[in-house]
Amino acid sequence: MNRLRRRLLAGGAGALATAGLGTLSRGAWAQGTTELPFVNGQRKLVAYPEKRPLIVLTSRPPQLETPFEVFNEGVITPNDAFFVRYHNAGLPGEIDADQHVIKIGGSGVGKPYALTMAALKSDFKPVEVVAVNQCSGNSRGFFNPRVTGGQLANGAMGNARWLGVPLKDVLARAEPKNSAREVTFNGLDIALFGGGDFVKALQMNHAMDGEVMLAYQMNGADIPMLNGYPVKLIVPGYYGTYWVKHLSEIEVVEQPFEGFWMKPAYRVPDNDCACVEPGTTPSATRPIGRFNVRSFITSVADGGRLRAGQQTVVRGIAFDGGQGVREVAYSTDGGQSWRGAMLGADLGRYSFREFTFGFTPEKGSHDLRVRAWNRSGQSQPMEALWQPAGYMRNVVESVKVTAI
Repeated sequence: MNRLRRRLLAGGAGALATAGLGTLSRGAWAQGTTELPFVNGQRKLVAYPEKRPLIVLTSRPPQLETPFEVFNEGVITPNDAFFVRYHNAGLPGEIDADQHVIKIGGSGVGKPYALTMAALKSDFKPVEVVAVNQCSGNSRGFFNPRVTGGQLANGAMGNARWLGVPLKDVLARAEPKNSAREVTFNGLDIALFGGGDFVKALQMNHAMDGEVMLAYQMNGADIPMLNGYPVKLIVPGYYGTYWVKHLSEIEVVEQPFEGFWMKPAYRVPDNDCACVEPGTTPSATRPIGRFNVRSFITSVADGGRLRAGQQTVVRGIAFDGGQGVREVAYSTDGGQSWRGAMLGADLGRYSFREFTFGFTPEKGSHDLRVRAWNRSGQSQPMEALWQPAGYMRNVVESVKVTAI
């Protein structure tokens, strides 16, 4: 398995490098184009190693968006369709899991140590969680007025079954001190042209909550290279910026960590809505944290056509930052009236939750909308909120269809 994995990684590294120079090697090949529903939305579809054709935002570093129709295949996102987001262009060319080591140390522990993949799997009791990973800038391309950053549609998210070890168990072996404040995480990807490593931090009580984990399997298989093989930090309910790939170093520190990727990067307005008036700058910010509530129709596309007088079963997904989805309502008249949708199986409070509703349209145009609530009563705004970074969009989406 490791020999096969190393071969794939070597091919993948070449593909990424050449793709960054404007050509594609045998490891990654173009599969046509797609048009995202906003200005300058034309994108290439490219198949990278271990991936089906995905929407390319950038090739170096790779930023690959999942085509939205994938989310109608089921609540679990297939590994080969899962979105990819890197910040640094220096990706590891090959990784031998037998040689990979995670260093656990820092001034906040009494017994630093090195952890091999074999020890991670044998020395600790594994746990499993179904959890959504979502890019902070998912849907940024829809912001109005437009903002800088990757112009993504709604496909920079995915839901997977993660198997690994609770971070708290790994940290406990290092004997954290009472003075420990935060835990930082680093991976193998590096910056090529200045800038620092992509280091993220969690507060100590969060790191020790038993839910943050070091995952080594995704949907029953090795984690794909482009999603963080051989071990990835999983932070359920939190945006993907915290989900460090190719995890190689964990440090417990005694002071708040203020590296670039915590401050000034990945900050949101420090208020209840994490928003400001369009075109303005927030007076105070905080690190981005948990997901807000979101819901999407997946079985019917905007601009789609339905058969008049015939019932259509409309499907979709909803999720939030960990309270769990309580209900989903739907409207077929642009939000003038609402009814309750039927919720599907509950795979856990961090997972996508499927919903369905029946709709028998009369001939003409219809505006379909869905709105979710979590168990704390939080919901989605009817009008889009705005912030200069283009994070955390969760407006009630409109899907306009025509019955013929």
